Amino acid sequence: MKNIAPLLLFFVFLAACAPSPTATAPAQPSGTMLFQDEFESNASGWDRLANDGGILDYDAGGYRMLIRQPQLNFWSTPELNLRDARIEADVTKLSGPAENRAGLMCRYQNGNYYFFIISNDGFYTIGKFVGGRITLLGQNEMQASEMIQADTVNHLRADCIGDSLVFFVNYQLIAGASDAELATGDVGVLAGSFAQPGVDVLFDNFVVMQP
Repeated sequence: MKNIAPLLLFFVFLAACAPSPTATAPAQPSGTMLFQDEFESNASGWDRLANDGGILDYDAGGYRMLIRQPQLNFWSTPELNLRDARIEADVTKLSGPAENRAGLMCRYQNGNYYFFIISNDGFYTIGKFVGGRITLLGQNEMQASEMIQADTVNHLRADCIGDSLVFFVNYQLIAGASDAELATGDVGVLAGSFAQPGVDVLFDNFVVMQP
């Protein structure tokens, strides 16, 4: 198990102060594509940023997150507002420490959100960030899994349906939890560092479907 204490202490960096989503999109038939981005165009609405903290930008047909400081978290969203959603994306470690974090988020609203993350040294968790505090859901520490690939592409899927939160890694169910605090909001991707900076990951094939 990975001690989550460093995660509780990290400085959360809001990449860009995007406005909160407005009206919630009406539910569509199951399997409907709600949003898709392969990051081929740098005008599709994701944050673009370069500063001392790191880089958020379109790169090599994907969306890159480089974290230059320790205990730092970046995220970005496409400004949707959904209740239930199935979110999928591929994430690849480009360089930096294997003790990192990268994943998906749902129901982002006013800085609060659910997250589904892995680290390239083989750990995962589901949790929420609410009111400036992290709470893990269904576990006390990040758990180990052989399903997580160290230095190649990992396919991530997060299902946010009612109060059910389910996490798949490389097409295998890896964790589930229940929580009803956040009902609607945006979806997105996130990455961060623990004690060692230099986390560098690339997201691709981001898809949101009606579950």
